[in-house]
Amino acid sequence: MSKKKREIPNYQLPIIETHFHLDYLKEASTEEVIAAAKAIGIERFMTIGVSPDNLASVIALTEQFEEVFGTLGIHPHDAEKFDQATDDFITQNLAKEKIVAVGEIGLDYYYDNADRKVQRDVFARQLQIAVDHKLPVVIHTRDADEDTQSILKEYAKDLNGHNQNTKGVIHSFTSGLPLAEFCVEQGFNIGINGIATFNKAENVREVIRAIPIEKLLLETDAPFLTPVPYRGKENAPCYLPFIAEKIAEVKELAIEEVLKQTYQNSVNTFFC
Repeated sequence: MSKKKREIPNYQLPIIETHFHLDYLKEASTEEVIAAAKAIGIERFMTIGVSPDNLASVIALTEQFEEVFGTLGIHPHDAEKFDQATDDFITQNLAKEKIVAVGEIGLDYYYDNADRKVQRDVFARQLQIAVDHKLPVVIHTRDADEDTQSILKEYAKDLNGHNQNTKGVIHSFTSGLPLAEFCVEQGFNIGINGIATFNKAENVREVIRAIPIEKLLLETDAPFLTPVPYRGKENAPCYLPFIAEKIAEVKELAIEEVLKQTYQNSVNTFFC
């Protein structure tokens, strides 16, 4: 007989989902996904732009659902699709009230789906867009620590000046502590998702242990990276409490403190 999975806890505290892909979820309707999350305290949702193919979907979802906010950007996997038309679309739509950041942008040398120089150029261009529009950024980096640091050093001062040291997040953080510490020193937050609950992710737990709770954000990256105890199912924002619990366990904090502080971190970063 299979062991019954633990029910999703409801701590009666508001939570912000800072990174997921609402238009990619398949196992439930959009309405069902949002309703299930709201039932356990998710107050706001940030659905993420990653490709020229989904930017319009992000905008449409923010217009359809009151609780849904969005970001616009091109993921490094699709860096070679970034052209002037995409640049124009992003810059023309950043003024929309519910578009709250530029992202998901960055570098990915693990998969190398795009030429590395193209990735660097597109990353730098989108950082400049964020500076010009005084918006925070949502950054993806994998196996590209040195180039990520080099590029961020160039833009961090301008981003910091515009956004009072709350200029964005290094999302789905899986690199080592040196990069985490560098990014926090530059003013960025660290995004923690279901990876923190995986048995082999001690490097992520080391980062959680070392980085101040004031610099951590909750995210799922749904439909990917479902946390324990629901690994194997499609991820969804309703699983955020499990991620908060893991942070509380690793940092030896009360779950209420984790939820209250990460909520305030999210507000300060994207909604102030």
